[in-house]
Amino acid sequence: MSSRRQTYALSLMPETTSDIALLLSGGLDSGVLLGRLLDRGQMVRPIYVDSGLAWQQAELAALRGFLTAVDSEQIRPLVVLQMPLDDVYSGHWSLTGQDVPDLTSGDEAVYLPGRNALLLVKSALWCHTRGIRRLALGVLSTSPFADAGAGFFEQFEGAMNTALGGRLCLLRPLVGFTKRAVMQLGDGLPLGLTFSCVAPMGPLHCGRCNKCAERHSAFVDAGLHDPTEYAIAVSLAE
Repeated sequence: MSSRRQTYALSLMPETTSDIALLLSGGLDSGVLLGRLLDRGQMVRPIYVDSGLAWQQAELAALRGFLTAVDSEQIRPLVVLQMPLDDVYSGHWSLTGQDVPDLTSGDEAVYLPGRNALLLVKSALWCHTRGIRRLALGVLSTSPFADAGAGFFEQFEGAMNTALGGRLCLLRPLVGFTKRAVMQLGDGLPLGLTFSCVAPMGPLHCGRCNKCAERHSAFVDAGLHDPTEYAIAVSLAE
């Protein structure tokens, strides 16, 4: 990681007078990052990208509930951008809800091709057209995917700024933290209202998918009570 990126990760930049956009998924990491930005006095513009994936209706509802519960005047109204993927993800489990990766599946099973690029291109354009120069994501360095690494973000930032003649900075303030450290940072936030399931049963986490197992493990490993309501209790021994 470059020294410039390390500075962003540690300080979030000293500027607090202008808005920072935050790409929110509704999950634990971006929820914790929201709390951290608010603690630093930032005015935050939350952005959610709706791609029509099988879980996103429940996820977006949960995100709205989380933002309401956090209840801060520093949070701007939620922006929902549409990025439909039915034409390129046709037949994929993320759209059909069939053969969803279960508790025993590895991380590679939940990889969504080009996901971060798709999320960023429209979010970055939205920021550019409104004069917002900082866009933050709750990405951790432990992610195994190529589009979550420093090289990808540096090249993407450069490409977008070249194309638009802009000065947008893509920030990853949590990149130096472990998952356990992130969870501990979020202690005191309404993390039970975040959402991490790819096969929800109504508004509930299913308790059977890869992401539910990952979520429950995050609470357990951090020594925190998991307040999540699962349709079926998560069994990490499976």
